[in-house]
Amino acid sequence: MLNRRLLLMGAAFGALAVHLGLAGKAIAAKKFAVTHTDKEWGKLLTPDQYVVLRQAGTEQPFTSALLHEERKGNFACAGCDQDLFSSTTKFDSGTGWPSFWAPLDKAVGTVNDTTFGMARTAVHCSRCGGHLGHVFDDGPKPTGLRYCMNGIAMTFHPASA
Repeated sequence: MLNRRLLLMGAAFGALAVHLGLAGKAIAAKKFAVTHTDKEWGKLLTPDQYVVLRQAGTEQPFTSALLHEERKGNFACAGCDQDLFSSTTKFDSGTGWPSFWAPLDKAVGTVNDTTFGMARTAVHCSRCGGHLGHVFDDGPKPTGLRYCMNGIAMTFHPASA
């Protein structure tokens, strides 16, 4: 009985690992203007940024300094410094992650994400492919979208005075 349970658990974890690998390949198969080896990314990013941007991790909610950033400016990719979102589209979603109702033109790409048995749309930087978060259809007007981003995947560029 115990052996059967261990076998089933092993098969389930194996299937999950394969599934997670396939989800990441959708973005990895795309060509980006900024590319680095995993070793180079590891030197360019902090360990936490690497987990989010390169391994599609998620930071803990309510931990990002950018969550309460209210100055005028742009939020940029921490991997390649491309501007992604304007502060004019930022809103408090109450989720614990910086949220926006629209990205800057051509700044992000999306891919279907079915990891962990959920159907979501993952958002990545269009320049380097770094994972930023997910987009949902429960946001405010005018788009009705909520780009729920990992703050650790971004930096902030204040507007010039």
